[in-house]
Amino acid sequence: MSKIYRLQREQLVSADLDSVWEFFATPRNLNLLTPPEMHFEILYGDDEPMHEGQIIEYRIQLVPGVRVHWLTEITHVEPKRRFIDEQRLGPYKLWHHEHRFVPVEGGTKIEDCVVYALPLGPLGELAHALWVRHRLNYIFDFRRQVITELFGTLRS
Repeated sequence: MSKIYRLQREQLVSADLDSVWEFFATPRNLNLLTPPEMHFEILYGDDEPMHEGQIIEYRIQLVPGVRVHWLTEITHVEPKRRFIDEQRLGPYKLWHHEHRFVPVEGGTKIEDCVVYALPLGPLGELAHALWVRHRLNYIFDFRRQVITELFGTLRS
């Protein structure tokens, strides 16, 4: 049985819910939220606004010289409230990413909850301890920085 991991992040921005939702509901904006050294490339599915059942296919570089295909499905959309993307094909055994958006005084709270598991049993656990956990934190730190640059920070 694979070990299940969870990554949770929260960020307050000084932009209204409509602006934040519009940005996140546009699949091609994933490019902006991904560190450049990952060579993120959308191959299919970014030509229309986000909707349930939407399939997005892309390619990323996990480590120098190793590029993988990743296929996700938007499985749930509640406009201006939340959406869920799930991996259908890719490097994880399980990937379930819930994005939530909550209007707050003066801005919007953005919440991410990723539930994931790695393949390969004990080798996957070792990879998580040595690299995957740190890499995911780095990616979400990068996202936080970009989102701050785009929408500003709301002081709580």
